[in-house]
Amino acid sequence: MSTETRPIIALLPGDCTGIGPEQTARILHDGRMADAARLVFLGDRRVLEQGMRHAGVTVACDWIERPAAADWSRPAVPAIDLGTIDPGRFPVGRVSAESGRLTGDSLAHAIDLALAGEVEAITFAPLNKRALFDGGWRFPDEHKLFADRLGHQGYFSEMNVLDGQWMSRVTGHLSLREALDAITAETIADAIRLADRTMRRAGIARPRIAVAALNPHAGEGGLFGREEIELIRPTVEAVASTGIDCHGPFPADTIYLKAFAGAYDGVVAMYHDQGQIATKLKGFNKGVTVTAGLDTVFTTPSHGVAYDIAGKGIADTGAFEAAIRLAGRLAGR
Repeated sequence: MSTETRPIIALLPGDCTGIGPEQTARILHDGRMADAARLVFLGDRRVLEQGMRHAGVTVACDWIERPAAADWSRPAVPAIDLGTIDPGRFPVGRVSAESGRLTGDSLAHAIDLALAGEVEAITFAPLNKRALFDGGWRFPDEHKLFADRLGHQGYFSEMNVLDGQWMSRVTGHLSLREALDAITAETIADAIRLADRTMRRAGIARPRIAVAALNPHAGEGGLFGREEIELIRPTVEAVASTGIDCHGPFPADTIYLKAFAGAYDGVVAMYHDQGQIATKLKGFNKGVTVTAGLDTVFTTPSHGVAYDIAGKGIADTGAFEAAIRLAGRLAGR
């Protein structure tokens, strides 16, 4: 991919109390993502410097005001110093509402750049949802923050990608009781259509989608519930009639085994943990989270801030690198 066509991605170090700064420094240090995208560091210079110290690396930066000022012929990393976060105020490995607030501010700045057309995607290191909320960003997760800032109307959802497998869900960060009420024919159809659309954008010509059941054993013919008979199967068949290659519902305790074996490209779960447990058991430190359905591409590692190892310089960057590559593919299309 030539320099002129590689998408421009804003790279954010996440919450400075976690492993994000050292992961960011390690990735930028050796230019390992140069073939996937043109990266612009967006954050506080002091946070990146902290990441360098923890990772034991140095990053040559070209400090600029806006991505439009980047000189892509130079070896230094284009970087924007927001000057808002002094990491010395926040102990590494401990949750901080004030750090969460400032992390949200950085994300909002990145979204403004995307709206201005200066970046084509945003990839961010792990953040802490509780800190984000307590810091004043009153959303249950960052995905809803993104949708709000973009003024998005309509369905969107978090998706997870692991070793080429795409995992999505009808309902997201809700209590299980609330999730049951949110599973409707409309939301099931929306989730299947969004999964198909997002996978096609990532380069899968005709995604094969399995839909998980809600009840044990897919309801056992109505013995354990009739949602599969009266709601899920008719909806899957209706969506399939429009040309989408979707099938189900399948028992949730076995469908992921078939998907991971290659029978399907992705699975649509009914609720969050139904899919996340299977995905994280498959590869906790390798998955990527995508906010699907928004005009701007957002990706992040599926793992969290890892407070137990933050600051030790041992955090793996595999999922973060995969998040950058996926953002590059999605934005490039």
